[in-house]
Amino acid sequence: MADEADCGEPATTGFDFFAERVEKAAVERALELDHVYEALGHPRRRYLCYALIEDTEWSLADLATKVAAWENDIPEHAVTAEQRQSVHVSLYHRHIPGLVEEGVVTFDEASGTIAAGPTAHQVLAALEGVGTSLDATQEVRGEMDESDRGE
Repeated sequence: MADEADCGEPATTGFDFFAERVEKAAVERALELDHVYEALGHPRRRYLCYALIEDTEWSLADLATKVAAWENDIPEHAVTAEQRQSVHVSLYHRHIPGLVEEGVVTFDEASGTIAAGPTAHQVLAALEGVGTSLDATQEVRGEMDESDRGE
């Protein structure tokens, strides 16, 4: 105890140490939340994540068709080659790389397959939790797609 008084600093208790760890964990979670919002910050990324709720693995071509259908409010079979290509290029060059970097998706370039990544559950949970307020029409579009396929 005499040593503590000599250094001029109060003794750290176990509670102080615990409180610091809780505070640090809260900050780390807040940073993770920023990444979740970033992942959902663009409509195409939301559409991509929404598609991952339906199926955890997609070919880039199928995903581009699905997203183009949602964006144009048309059934998948009515998507034009131009619409599909526009979405494909945007997903490939802009949206998928960022989501891969955050661990939301994995992308196998050889097969063109996109799948849910190790942090996808955080983003998908957030999307499911707020999806009706962010993208209410996606639910209707998803139901429309199912009726087009006879499901």
